[in-house]
Amino acid sequence: MALKRTNVYADDSDLALLKEAAARLGVPEAELIREGIHRMALAHRVWDEPFVTDEETFDLGGPVTQEDIRTAVTEAHTARERRNRGDAA
Repeated sequence: MALKRTNVYADDSDLALLKEAAARLGVPEAELIREGIHRMALAHRVWDEPFVTDEETFDLGGPVTQEDIRTAVTEAHTARERRNRGDAA
């Protein structure tokens, strides 16, 4: 992937958080910035075709309850925080 240089303006507090995260993870700040740009670009991408047509459905194995969602989000958040701290899974 060819990289292109650009300039951005950021709040001092955001830059401080970025510096802390990069040090904690042992990666360059620029790597985190590139990852953030990539995630935002994908999050706002407009697809030419819908992912699922009106005729398609997904079988999620039954009704999903609020507690199922809460548990899944809590477990994923906990795992992500462990990874960010560098703890073993």
